[in-house]
Amino acid sequence: MPDPLEVLRRVFGFEAFRGHQRAAIDAVVRGEDALVLMPTGAGKSLCYQVPALVRPGAAVVVSPLIALMQDQVAALVQNGVRAAALNSAMDGRERARVERALREGRLDLVYVSPERFAAPGFLDMLDGAPLALFAIDEAHCVSQWGHDFRPDYRRLAVLAERFPGVPRIALTATADAETRADIARELRLEEAQRFVSGFDRPNIRYTVKPRRERIRQLLAFLAGRRGEAGIVYCMTRNRVEKVAEELNRAGVPALAYHAGMEAGERAGAQARFVASDDGVMVATVAFGMGIDKPDVRFVAHLDLPKSLEAYYQETGRAGRDGLPAEAWMLHGPGDAAQLGRFIDESEAPDEQKRVERAKLEALVGDAAAATCRRRILRG
Repeated sequence: MPDPLEVLRRVFGFEAFRGHQRAAIDAVVRGEDALVLMPTGAGKSLCYQVPALVRPGAAVVVSPLIALMQDQVAALVQNGVRAAALNSAMDGRERARVERALREGRLDLVYVSPERFAAPGFLDMLDGAPLALFAIDEAHCVSQWGHDFRPDYRRLAVLAERFPGVPRIALTATADAETRADIARELRLEEAQRFVSGFDRPNIRYTVKPRRERIRQLLAFLAGRRGEAGIVYCMTRNRVEKVAEELNRAGVPALAYHAGMEAGERAGAQARFVASDDGVMVATVAFGMGIDKPDVRFVAHLDLPKSLEAYYQETGRAGRDGLPAEAWMLHGPGDAAQLGRFIDESEAPDEQKRVERAKLEALVGDAAAATCRRRILRG
């Protein structure tokens, strides 16, 4: 088998592994299961991409977003890696072509959405393919205690029984102790090796201010950041539209992104933001998972996020290039009440609502505290 360090240097252009990368890679190369928790920007993807090029067969990578899949596949292909995606945006002929290449051993990595595991014949197709490993990215999506629960991830528990000889690696950038335990239980990774990195991001400066006038305060914050790219998070779609409009009117180039927009509109806005050096993306939390833009210099919240875990995930999109960045948040007395209503009116089980309320209360306490927010984020 090829040496992982040689693969890292030849394919990805890095001279050395960082943190727990090498240990996690070695575990998977040996055929062991792994649960990896690393901060945003720490190189989680290499923990399955390198083993995929070391072990014989193809890696099947579960990814929650089509845009994220497309970005990853494009980057790998550019590096000479045989990679492809399988998702609902493809027609039957395209999917058949990729599945044939997978069965015939002509792919190194194939990215799939979790919904594919419910498709008739999909697991049978995998039975006939040479498989190196399964990678479950954004693994917190499997947990009802996580901030981005997706029921389709629960189907992935079948992999342990159906493919006992194929190692599995689950990865996330954020998971508190409760979510971490849920990931291991739901994915049947209780015996997996765990690799947990420190979550401090020393290049990010955290600032929290009482909210008085959103737009005026935001414009004052942005005044010193002309020529920088950043994300502004709002609680509601309506607020996203209004804030983007106000910024453009004030001469700040801004894009809007929320789940109420057409898929093509969202994809276009994301592509323009990723390609720009100085654009501002105004968005709900629908935006950001897996976004490949290392030079985001700031993340601003105009409303309280729903938990410390969500706040860490969202602010972690700043400064992934290691250069100085800022996490800036406004909070007001009505935020917690509105988020509480969202929780109460959701269709989640009572126990999940209880946990979400507890997480919200922890965040409210942090916003009001004078203590070091970096220390609170580290837990």
